[in-house]
Amino acid sequence: MNTVTILGFAAAVLTTASFLPQAIKTIQTKNTSGISLFMYSLFALGTLLWLLFGMFTSNIPIVAANAITLVFAIIILIYKIKYK
Repeated sequence: MNTVTILGFAAAVLTTASFLPQAIKTIQTKNTSGISLFMYSLFALGTLLWLLFGMFTSNIPIVAANAITLVFAIIILIYKIKYK
């Protein structure tokens, strides 16, 4: 594994780890009142596009980070719509 890949994995771990606590709390409480549906939809779409980019370029750190983030973002979007 080269230095650039290690750097990518470090970035992926840090950004995903910073997102997860709030996502988990939102999923546990089902409280989405502080979340904008429009903004979170854009976030999920952007995450999907990063995931696709990572897949097309065979960039494992980008794929890993965005796959995990997208799963949580979709769950939160579903909760935002379901528990208005």
